[in-house]
Amino acid sequence: MANLLLVEDDNTFSKLLTNFLGKHGHQVKACSSIREAREVLAKNDTDGPFEVLMLDYRLPDGNSLDFLKTLRSEGNRTAAFIMTSFHDIRTAVSAMQTGAFDYITKPVNPEELLMVLREALNKSSEQHDADTKASPKSKTGSKSDKSQNLEYIEGKSKLSKQLYEYVRLVAPTDMSVIIQGESGTGKEHVAKSIHRLSKRANGPFVAIDCGSLSKELAASELFGHKKGAFTGALQDKIGQFEAADGGTLFLDEIGNLGYDVQIKLLRALQERIIVPIGSTQQVKVDVRLIAATNEDLITSSANGDFREDLYHRLNEFKIEVPPLRRRGEDLSIFIQHFVNKANEELDRNVKELSREVLEIFNRYDWPGNLRELNNVIKRLVLLSKEEVATIHALPAEMITVMEEQQKPSGSDLKALQETHEKEMIEKVLQEVRYNKSKAAKLLNIDRKTLYYKIEKYHIE
Repeated sequence: MANLLLVEDDNTFSKLLTNFLGKHGHQVKACSSIREAREVLAKNDTDGPFEVLMLDYRLPDGNSLDFLKTLRSEGNRTAAFIMTSFHDIRTAVSAMQTGAFDYITKPVNPEELLMVLREALNKSSEQHDADTKASPKSKTGSKSDKSQNLEYIEGKSKLSKQLYEYVRLVAPTDMSVIIQGESGTGKEHVAKSIHRLSKRANGPFVAIDCGSLSKELAASELFGHKKGAFTGALQDKIGQFEAADGGTLFLDEIGNLGYDVQIKLLRALQERIIVPIGSTQQVKVDVRLIAATNEDLITSSANGDFREDLYHRLNEFKIEVPPLRRRGEDLSIFIQHFVNKANEELDRNVKELSREVLEIFNRYDWPGNLRELNNVIKRLVLLSKEEVATIHALPAEMITVMEEQQKPSGSDLKALQETHEKEMIEKVLQEVRYNKSKAAKLLNIDRKTLYYKIEKYHIE
């Protein structure tokens, strides 16, 4: 049984979810606002810590992406996924960048909900194990291994061949590497490939998601601390630099590190020593550093957000990971790989995708890159009972995006009617502060129809 926190302002939907998950053995605490959720989290309920947060995207007092970002900055790493009626994949990509494990769209498919929840619970368990293991050499890092979800092959496109030529070139050296690319392109996979082909392959590979570290705990996570060094330091903690000794330390989204931690990181790289928080003892470390970012660190340096000397120390070699939309020749290879993987994980037997699905896949721009492709195919396979996966099993937001692109220019009577209907729905939703049940009553339609209209008109 898992202890779950549900933040959802639609009371009817909240009760349905609570009852459904209760029947599957989970305990659910439901809140209807961010304020209430913060109060519940602060109380640290006697039932124990929450293992997964299930967050509706738009709430009466804000949106869950901002809420989740605040939680991450405070050091809360509880696995979370976003539920949204607003079928804009860009929202989902933002959710992943903010620290959400996944997202799910409404109306919620029960099988998909259970699948996402199961994977979030696995992530929560992995996170707990990583935080509690005492042996530094046995640690695998403080972030979930996203590359296991991606685990893609090299591809045959010119860009893929160039990428892995660079990987094979720099791997045998001890140079620090910056891997730059959009979210979901598989930067950690590239880092692991470098480690696997390096002289340190038998040493540990430790991965840290800098975006999930609070400013207060980042130094402790990297360099360790002594018991009593600060409030909450109940025992000695070995930092990830020591955990990676003799191997590779991968810092994902390094641009999120605070300025003071950047100074300590620069010293660690230059002098190959660290000093745990609350200690005067210097510890020698032999670590190769690989950093990843989806932002331009040169611009961050110019703005004063990232130390220029640290940037140059890290940037002994830079690798650009291309987005999926620029790797057209590789798409079919990745699709087949993820279909095979999903069949095995979900005990399905999807042998091919329909012509309509492949057409959408080839025209879609994949803003979430390989991670999005993996997630979409996993849902597609889950919802496909036959050997051919059809368009009916695709996420609604993808179909909506395609429909938006295909809309003819100019206006006609139907277009004017739909524009009026969309404006009316948006106005009512604003009046009731996005309470879907109230909005449906005022519009004299049922909730299912309202969800359909929200999907159809891409309302946010």
